[in-house]
Amino acid sequence: MEKQSPFRFHYQFQFEDDNTINYHIALNPKTLSLIPDEHRHKPQDWTRLNYKQCSNCPLDIDSHPFCPIAVNIMELVETFKDVLSYHNCKVVCETEDRTYSKNTSIMEGLSAIFGVIMATSDCPIMNFLKPMARFHLPFSSVEESTVRTTSMYLLGQYFRYKDLPDIKMDFKPLENHYAQVRLVNEGIIKRISSVSKQDADKNAIVTLHSLSLFLSMEIDYSLSSLEYIFTAHYIKE
Repeated sequence: MEKQSPFRFHYQFQFEDDNTINYHIALNPKTLSLIPDEHRHKPQDWTRLNYKQCSNCPLDIDSHPFCPIAVNIMELVETFKDVLSYHNCKVVCETEDRTYSKNTSIMEGLSAIFGVIMATSDCPIMNFLKPMARFHLPFSSVEESTVRTTSMYLLGQYFRYKDLPDIKMDFKPLENHYAQVRLVNEGIIKRISSVSKQDADKNAIVTLHSLSLFLSMEIDYSLSSLEYIFTAHYIKE
């Protein structure tokens, strides 16, 4: 069988002074885990598991001396720790299938990258987001993110349903998972707040945190803001 190539994302930040910053992401095609950069630096002290450890972290320091997310975002945090979030730039994301670009804030570009890294770093709390990272959509709106998240969840439940036909097709498990994700976001913000002088990286994660809060509210209201899109277009038996 032919060996499958990694899923790759290439981000480039293009600044008004003609400087650029490139960031490459590669995912294992089978596990959807982030493939570590072979040239990355030695983990810093703030990446240790017991340094401002997330309140809901299930890992043990004996088997995991370093936080898997912190280790993988370390280079990104170091690169942008002195950058203000509101500075404008052009962010380009190249995938195997297409290229996305947007004139936006540094914060929005970083938020997209952090989203992929945090989902694929083998943090047990975040693993359920790996399928979303596989079909990464940069710069997605709140509405797009809500549709993608809930649709991917229901597709996963369908595959479970084939083996476990008695499972409930509701959103309660998803809502519970996102409650745990919010605690991880809060923990990561505390970590990088002790390292970064400016706010671009912190606000990028705050953006992800806010999205998870909005999604939970949408689920509480039965996704009512999206219902109008589908009511006239149901597939009938």
